Amino acid sequence: MGQFRMRSRARVRPGARVRSRARAVAVVSAAILAGTALGPAASAGAVPTHTPAAAVQTAAGTSLRFVDIPGDGGTKLAANVVTPTGGAPGTRYPVVVLPTSWAMPQIEYVVPAQKLADKGYVVIGYNSRGFWQSGGEIETAGPKDIADASRVIDWALANTPADPGRIGMAGVSYGAGISLLASAFDPRIKAVVAMSGWADLIDSIYSGRTEHAQAAALLGGAGFLTGRPSAELTEILQNFLSGNLAKEAEMLAWGAKRSPATYLDRINANGAAIMLGNAWGDSLFPPNQYADFYGKLTGAKRLEFRPGDHATAEAGGLLGLPNDMWADSTRWFDHHLRGVDNGIDREQPVQLKSRTGDAGYEGYPSWPAVPSSTRTIALTGTQRVLANVDSGADGGTIFLSSILDQFLQVPPVASIPLLPRAFAGVWQSDRYGTQTKVRGTTKLHTTVTASHESGTIFAYLYDVGPLGIGKLVTHSPLTFHGKTPGVAFPVDIDMYATAYDVPAGHRLAVVLDTVDPLYLEHNPFGAGLAFSSPSNDPSTVTVPVRD
Repeated sequence: MGQFRMRSRARVRPGARVRSRARAVAVVSAAILAGTALGPAASAGAVPTHTPAAAVQTAAGTSLRFVDIPGDGGTKLAANVVTPTGGAPGTRYPVVVLPTSWAMPQIEYVVPAQKLADKGYVVIGYNSRGFWQSGGEIETAGPKDIADASRVIDWALANTPADPGRIGMAGVSYGAGISLLASAFDPRIKAVVAMSGWADLIDSIYSGRTEHAQAAALLGGAGFLTGRPSAELTEILQNFLSGNLAKEAEMLAWGAKRSPATYLDRINANGAAIMLGNAWGDSLFPPNQYADFYGKLTGAKRLEFRPGDHATAEAGGLLGLPNDMWADSTRWFDHHLRGVDNGIDREQPVQLKSRTGDAGYEGYPSWPAVPSSTRTIALTGTQRVLANVDSGADGGTIFLSSILDQFLQVPPVASIPLLPRAFAGVWQSDRYGTQTKVRGTTKLHTTVTASHESGTIFAYLYDVGPLGIGKLVTHSPLTFHGKTPGVAFPVDIDMYATAYDVPAGHRLAVVLDTVDPLYLEHNPFGAGLAFSSPSNDPSTVTVPVRD
């Protein structure tokens, strides 16, 4: 590996700048206003009527019915129940409870529920409180949501042929988070499958102490359009998207209460078998926090990462299409709830699929075992950049970019030679003679000197082809506060974990700048940053690779 070569900087008038924070706040404000004005479910008490239907025979041996289940405090939860029929009197079946995703209606899981019921499961999909036909307000996986999950289990045991010793929970996104949280508070839950969910809510949408603006705007707008956000959630969103540091402690406490990682000891003590699945490009819940949580679980566990964005890796299964995540979920439940010897317990528990190529899945015994070595690359010299302007290097657009990467292998791109050096620090490696398989979390260490006490840095790693076009391999933000202007300080950035194959003959490029439309940035007007590499603390990028 050759060292990164420092590029010269072009000068630019300091008056040329872009303010991403104002743009992000305007976007979410418009979404919230639209939701309040146009969403019929947003008004207090505007819960669509829901009449339980008689059981409908859906296939040989199963029936489907729609019911209202009393949740915590008697709040109505609109649900659908698929039950095996034709068994001997007194037959008990394992049960799987499926809380809906954020903003999704109660019919979200009807197709996979039918498939599970065909195999001998009682399956209950219910609309999370505050959304669509369910009552209450959106609590964002708060204590009432956790209690709701237990009330649904109570109802299942009292009103279906569910086996109290074989209870599972699963869900996509919001349903995944609720399922993991419920496993900490209800020891009856023996198996969980959490797809595209979160283990640490703060490390998901506030990683690097930086507000993920597009993600929060989408969630907030969808919540107002399809449900009834609580006053607490509305206040949290307003403070979050305005970058209100005075309320940071409150936001952190709010997020910790809603994070399965907070209750890790309880989850481990209860001993549910937990399977986690996520996409490399998840715009809402990046993979690092799932990998960290997985490593701390002590019971039966499995971790799967594959290409895609938030919930796109599981979406086909909701429609009944062949889907790896749903297929493995069924195998997980079959083994842990039905006692089927299907071999899933003998497979390598960490399963990864690269974003490039069609080599299939790679199995590993643990997350730390994924890379076999690292490449440590020196970021030499000093580069100075002006803040407040988007250099052209960025993480793309929420959902769109990672979906293009998933299906067409076209991630966000940038012309590395044309990036304005006044606004971006750029280092490039020599060309690599062989394919380089990036696997895991790329780590960046550098020394920063800032002109102001606050600021935001965005770090990018690009795969650069012969024409200088860089394809985004990974990135991550970092915001700092309380620094002394003009005094250097060390910075460490863990970029989002990924699996990406860099072709032979390509370079890697590292880019550091100060604006990305996906996030808020905290660089004051006219700010500047210098990135240096002191001899006693050299700046490096450490890339995990599989030899």
